[in-house]
Amino acid sequence: MRSFEEIYDIAEERHGAAALHSRLAHAPPAIDALSDACWLEEMARCIFQAGFSWKVIENKWPGFQVAFEGFEPARIANYFDEDLDRLLADKSIVRNHAKINAVIENALFLNSLSAEHGSAAEYLFNWPSEDLASLLLMLTKQGSRLGGNSGQRLLRNMGKQSYVLSKDVIKRLSIEGVVDKMPSSAKGLNAVQSAFNQWVDESGQGLTNISKILALSVD
Repeated sequence: MRSFEEIYDIAEERHGAAALHSRLAHAPPAIDALSDACWLEEMARCIFQAGFSWKVIENKWPGFQVAFEGFEPARIANYFDEDLDRLLADKSIVRNHAKINAVIENALFLNSLSAEHGSAAEYLFNWPSEDLASLLLMLTKQGSRLGGNSGQRLLRNMGKQSYVLSKDVIKRLSIEGVVDKMPSSAKGLNAVQSAFNQWVDESGQGLTNISKILALSVD
């Protein structure tokens, strides 16, 4: 496995120092006081974007915010059949039964985390980055439709240091002998985590920037 410095040099050679530098995060994101509703809303956004035009989802998002009543988990966890029927009839949102139901299931998931830990938002945001693989597995098993890139994008969109295993990132990881395909098992994700942790130690960069640099180091 190459050192992070070697991979960085490859990315810099491909894109130029200035262009590469401009695409990296150089300061912590400005995070508002996160609430469980913020997390449920972003879960919903990532779920609905999967397999749909992102532009369509963003254009309709004000309608989603109204239809899902501000994404308050306590309220949505108590939705009944008539609420589901209302949402399926609401033309201001994308009326996909499985994805709408996933939002309700994730409200229940967040409520369960809050009951156990006091705040689902704080629990998820403060999860150690050096064990992100375990968080991703937990989201996959306990959340609804939060496996794969949906869970990874959720964490990054919420400002948490996170890798996103895009095709380009997987290609670089494959070149380095870390994995040979998109990992879905604990063993594969732990191998990815170990490689990222080594590069974090070498570079002082966070998971987000390392992930971006890996993606920019391949054709």
